[in-house]
Amino acid sequence: MSAVIAMLEEFRGIAPLTAEGVAVRFSAQEWTPGGKPRGGVETSWEKDGVGGWIQMFGGGAVSVSFAVWIRDVDESGYFDDVEAVYEQGEQALADFLPEIEESSLAGHLAEAEQTAEDRDEFITVKKWTLDGRILTAGVIQQDADLPVMVMVALEETVPA
Repeated sequence: MSAVIAMLEEFRGIAPLTAEGVAVRFSAQEWTPGGKPRGGVETSWEKDGVGGWIQMFGGGAVSVSFAVWIRDVDESGYFDDVEAVYEQGEQALADFLPEIEESSLAGHLAEAEQTAEDRDEFITVKKWTLDGRILTAGVIQQDADLPVMVMVALEETVPA
């Protein structure tokens, strides 16, 4: 999680948050590119077992996400006990939240309200604003045959 906290701190200095600026910071912090360029920008990164991704949306909006815990499906393509896996993800998230809330970011975080979309998308989630951007940490499984992950994402929906 320390690699994620360090990157979030790096991103605070980018205004507006751009894919190009984020990619430069990933490279400077010695994350390994994953060979997924989009629009001339490397969008997939890895360091210390943590995956990082840059997503670009219309109008210049950018989201940077990190997978800090992953539990893949079993050989059958499903989980034997999906509720137990969700509980493991929830515990992993509970273990990571203090690292965020007690980090160098603490003085810049303000708790944000969850939306109905958040409750539909995440198994459990916590949100903050960080210098006008949305920081989300949650447990997610996007489809029944995909892994359960603890994700941390920073999003700037409208360029500053």
